[in-house]
Amino acid sequence: MKVAILCGSVYGTAEEVARNAKQLLTAAKCEVLLNTRATLADVQAFAPDAFLAVTSTTGMGELPDNLMPLYCAIRDVLPAAWRGLPGAVIALGDESYGDTFCGGGEQMRELFAELGLREVQPMLRLDSSVTVTPESDSEPWVEEFIRALTQ
Repeated sequence: MKVAILCGSVYGTAEEVARNAKQLLTAAKCEVLLNTRATLADVQAFAPDAFLAVTSTTGMGELPDNLMPLYCAIRDVLPAAWRGLPGAVIALGDESYGDTFCGGGEQMRELFAELGLREVQPMLRLDSSVTVTPESDSEPWVEEFIRALTQ
């Protein structure tokens, strides 16, 4: 199973969560693409069997700057080859921001829906005002994601 992790990070926390997910996926014998500056061509060349988005939220509920070029390129093309593939999202945010809490993750969920990806489990929302160890807090969810991919 080849899993592309699409990662958007401002201060590095989402990237750490993505790296931890990559370790768990690799341990489960998955081949993983994780590049915080990946282009659409990079992802298409990898030919993923599944997608995992790990993103923080910035500004008024937007995606981080490093993920925006890939997000826009995917939206412009909507690769038909990805229709029906499994996917899921881990979103990081701060619940004190109200309506924009985990807005970056919501944008990725919407993109995955436009692509026709199958959401294999509900989005994980990690609240920075509650968790101090998002990498380990995400592990049970990532393990469920792995089980959903291998069933």
